[in-house]
Amino acid sequence: MKKVTIYSTPTCHYCKMAKEFFKANGVTYEEFNVAADAVRRNEMIAKSGQMGVPVIIIDDQILVGFDQAKLSSLLL
Repeated sequence: MKKVTIYSTPTCHYCKMAKEFFKANGVTYEEFNVAADAVRRNEMIAKSGQMGVPVIIIDDQILVGFDQAKLSSLLL
């Protein structure tokens, strides 16, 4: 099983879409709220070079934003 991590914020529409996609497809994931956790926010920026969310990491693949086709190709 692939390790899936999502860095998100509570108000991010694309973060919600990504999490709904994971749930609909039975994907287990770890979530970090970067609005409330500065350590995880800095970790996300260091890994992705981006401040925008969602940042999704699947094993060693980093995706910025919600791209359902790309997520499907990496997960399903």
